Amino acid sequence: MSKNKTGISSAIQLEDVSKSFGSYRAVSDLSLEVNSGEIFGFLGLNGAGKTTTIKMLLSLLKPSSGSIYMLGSKVDFGNYQLWDKVGYLEEATFYPELTVMENLDIARRMQLITDHKSIDRVLQKLGLDIHKNKKAKNLSLGNKQRIGLAKALIHNPEILILDEPTNGLDPASVVEIRELLFDLSRNFGVTIFISSHLLEELAKLVDRIGIMHQGQLIQDMKMNQLQQSLEKRLVLNGRDQSTMQRILTEHGYDVKNTADGRLELTEARAIAQPEKLAELLVRFNQPPTHLSIVTEDLEGYFLRAIRTAGRIQS
Repeated sequence: MSKNKTGISSAIQLEDVSKSFGSYRAVSDLSLEVNSGEIFGFLGLNGAGKTTTIKMLLSLLKPSSGSIYMLGSKVDFGNYQLWDKVGYLEEATFYPELTVMENLDIARRMQLITDHKSIDRVLQKLGLDIHKNKKAKNLSLGNKQRIGLAKALIHNPEILILDEPTNGLDPASVVEIRELLFDLSRNFGVTIFISSHLLEELAKLVDRIGIMHQGQLIQDMKMNQLQQSLEKRLVLNGRDQSTMQRILTEHGYDVKNTADGRLELTEARAIAQPEKLAELLVRFNQPPTHLSIVTEDLEGYFLRAIRTAGRIQS
């Protein structure tokens, strides 16, 4: 396993990877590293290049240019030996009339695993042992998805690649899958590469996030950095807005009117010390009836990042 510049082992490395289909470039000059044991969120709208990237990671598509390494070995098109160390789940598939145990026994044989205890281990790891004799069709949505994960994990892979794993799940099932992935990463050291178009959901799970747009990686940051990047604004209201705006402007504040009829400030000193702004208004007999700091939501950040990238590319 190779190491990055900080000395941390890299489970996945992409170096200037591009993929074209005729004149259409689905992925363009993508460079990315995912550390061993990390949960990495791969975010983008449909058509951003996420699934194409995943297919190249799995050697199902050959890059037009660039190199891909997993666990220190180069990924070559058609090199299916990777599947010994990599688990993949796009959509949970199973035989509905067979039990959980029977479904996993088929997966074991397809993986050419001779150890029958591998089924018991993965059942226990995913909390499916109490359901092992139930027919798959009678399980909850979350447990049906666990069957898919169990099939992806039955050979004890070091890397787990998931493409939109919570699509179609109810909120309770989403929480179940999230807790399971946490457990796999923290307690079993599995590296998880998870693709999604839902930033709000990824933010609750991943250590780091990469945002794809039109085939390019436009953001790559740790989740705590993302939280710090969210825009903040101070919103206030009062009985005489025009006088409030004049007072604040005379004291060097940049004040705008919002669409819903309030006043808004985005400069750092107002957000850092809102109490000074309130004191100023009170001193001039214009106490605010409302004052709050509003933080941009994650969806707003995602859309802003895409808009910014679009302006840069154009």
